[in-house]
Amino acid sequence: MTDGPGHPVPLARKLAAEFFGTFCLVLVGTGAIVVNDVSGGGVTPVGIALCFGLVVLAMILALGDVSGSHINPAVTCGLWGAGLFPIGQVIPYVVSQCAGAIAASSVLRLCFQQHATLGATLPAGSDMQAFCFELVLTAILMFTILNVSERVSARPQGGPLMVAAAVAAVIAMSALWAGPVCGASLNPARSLAPALLTGTYNSLWLYLLAPECGALVGVGVWRAVRG
Repeated sequence: MTDGPGHPVPLARKLAAEFFGTFCLVLVGTGAIVVNDVSGGGVTPVGIALCFGLVVLAMILALGDVSGSHINPAVTCGLWGAGLFPIGQVIPYVVSQCAGAIAASSVLRLCFQQHATLGATLPAGSDMQAFCFELVLTAILMFTILNVSERVSARPQGGPLMVAAAVAAVIAMSALWAGPVCGASLNPARSLAPALLTGTYNSLWLYLLAPECGALVGVGVWRAVRG
């Protein structure tokens, strides 16, 4: 990413973008879950899925030219695994993303002090079932990101919108289809933040591990398909 021709974006600005992008994702996405709970279903499951998809769409369009708008530690690690992201920036990105997520959950805790989980991801069935769902869905997300980004680099016109729409579609589809089964997190920062703020650590390990594994699987499938 560049700040004008030949001028790289400073790392501090990238980290600020990742912090704010992840903050918005967790505030809007998990906030939709909380509001749905306290309003007796006023948002609806479809509305929750749309909130996740739309906020991802907005953040990619708003911040993609600054930091790439990963807003997800699994995506950052996947891009590194694909050889498209420098290893020296992986930890700073992940820390910024987790900090942004925790800040968002802190705002929700302030606004909804009596809510038990703040939108924490919990499996409806077994941990193994949820692990498989999270892994496969994150692999699909990573595969989509890599393939669409590759097409955009070859044909830049309309590229940001194409990437944003594709990623948002995967996020919304995952929430619609798998949300009732596993919560469809696909994002360790999104799961970590509400768990820390509410002490909801049941099955947290799978929501931290499965997306990372899934991202690397997505990279492998991308390499097999694209060569």
